[in-house]
Amino acid sequence: MAPGIAWTRIDRGGRRPQLRSFYRRLFRRLPWWVGLLLGLVAVAIGCAITTKPFASLGVLVALVAAALILTGISEIASARSALIRWAGVGWVGLGVVVALWPGLTIHGLAILVGIGLFVGGLLRIVSGIRGTVDERLIALLSGVARSIFGALALSWPDVTVLVLALLVGPAMILFGLGQVASALRHRGAGGLEDAGAPSRWPLWLRAVGVAASLLFALALLVTSAWIHRSSSEPDEFYAAPSAVPAEHGVLLRSAPFSRGVPEEARAWRILYTTTRDDGTPAVASGIVLVSKEAPAGPRPVIAWAHGTTGFASRCAPSLLTDPFRAGAMPALGEVVSNGWALVATDYVGLGTEGPHPYLIGDPVGRSVLDSVLAARQLDQVELENRAVVWGHSQGGAAALWAGILAERYAPNANVIGVAALSPATQLPPIFDAAKDTLVGRIMGSYVMTAYSAAYPDVSFDDYVRPGARVPARRTAGRCLSGPEALVSVGTALGREPWFSRSPAAGALGERLVENIPTRTIEAPLMVGQGLADSLILPSAQRQWVEERCRAGQRLEYRTYERLDHVSIVLDPESPLIPDLIEWTEDRLEGKPQPTGCETVAG
Repeated sequence: MAPGIAWTRIDRGGRRPQLRSFYRRLFRRLPWWVGLLLGLVAVAIGCAITTKPFASLGVLVALVAAALILTGISEIASARSALIRWAGVGWVGLGVVVALWPGLTIHGLAILVGIGLFVGGLLRIVSGIRGTVDERLIALLSGVARSIFGALALSWPDVTVLVLALLVGPAMILFGLGQVASALRHRGAGGLEDAGAPSRWPLWLRAVGVAASLLFALALLVTSAWIHRSSSEPDEFYAAPSAVPAEHGVLLRSAPFSRGVPEEARAWRILYTTTRDDGTPAVASGIVLVSKEAPAGPRPVIAWAHGTTGFASRCAPSLLTDPFRAGAMPALGEVVSNGWALVATDYVGLGTEGPHPYLIGDPVGRSVLDSVLAARQLDQVELENRAVVWGHSQGGAAALWAGILAERYAPNANVIGVAALSPATQLPPIFDAAKDTLVGRIMGSYVMTAYSAAYPDVSFDDYVRPGARVPARRTAGRCLSGPEALVSVGTALGREPWFSRSPAAGALGERLVENIPTRTIEAPLMVGQGLADSLILPSAQRQWVEERCRAGQRLEYRTYERLDHVSIVLDPESPLIPDLIEWTEDRLEGKPQPTGCETVAG
């Protein structure tokens, strides 16, 4: 019904009392062009919320406040029961609260909107139970849908912004267009009251619309439950003992492991001691995998440093559905068929108590080295006293740091080679270039959370815009694989930037520079890079390689045309795979690596 029009309701006693609402008394004397202006404002608000849900926090709060007030006005005008009119008054009041609340955050906004939707839904349900037969079904369906939307808003505060864009925005647009059409149709009348009431939508059409809304709410509810159910939490195996031994590389416990393990292999998960960068004793978990058919005797060790799987503790590869593919493990079949043993750390803080030092060099390098020392203490398998370290992306940097630390921190690991594949080396330019991309936002949320937890001089709020802080923090709490990754992708798809300043600037930039692997690696070193990589830029990688060569680092730099960040390791036809296997065989056979720096195009 158009704004300012009185309506008539037949109550249960047959009376037809004229209900003069607050909305009518307020607008009945206003000219038609006020309705036109109201409609245009509603359309503008709807378009802004729909297209820019991650605008500045102040703008978003103002838009949502206006939308809530207009929603309330619309409900007051069209309500057929006192409860719904009071719900409309509540929406108007909520809009005023949102508009006047100083320092309101997105999390607070989500809570207020969620409570409003939930309470409004309950009022509609009660109204439906008490109402007339023809309106009862619509009120009940609408009330259930709103209550579900409210519950979801409270459980997914970052996604609530997207829900506002998907639901509130289009609803405002439709409401505004209706107001504009009504005002233009009756522009010759003396005022909004004289225009007469436009016909209501047919009952069946309103029922279809409400049913569609309920189906959408139920689909979101099922999706939410599926996402939550698919997430694995660390069990008691990952819990640190009451007194963690001060010695690093000590095997604390082991257990058979089968998830994602090839049929021709057997595996165990392990818990072992390591140290953080400040020397604090800690524990880390991992997986040890060997072929069932390998000959007896000590087996060569491949220490695998996995790529990014997330920042939260439950994002450890050993907890994920496919632990090896999630961390972009290449050539698993070749490792098994060659009779090598795979020792794959989760890193400290993944699986075990956090925070995880994401892209912080020393602690992840130590996690790699200590996993090798601990794996050798397994009774079920005998491992050689030599190890070749492989790593990709985040793990490529971890492999480099393992090579840097090996001689000083864990000489008994006996690292005889390091293969860093698309390693995250030049951290400041990597994140500065990617900060406004989908992947850059997700990875940036991990970096900001990890670095602000590890370094007192790095503040999360100094780098992340107020309007993006809740999405960024929530994204950091989700893993990069599994259904919940879809939520992170949906949240990060917005066009508005998350960073308020360059990650390469200030304290964060200085700390990123500290974690560039620039110290000498004594073991033979291979670096692999796809030239179609849009995350680890080939130009930045070449700059790092040239700087290391000038510093006297001995290495082989292998580049691959048309391969990007993932295909270089996960494409079965990647030419890197045979190169990596051959290079590893040379290390295990004791063949010397050429001196100096060598660039090989794959």
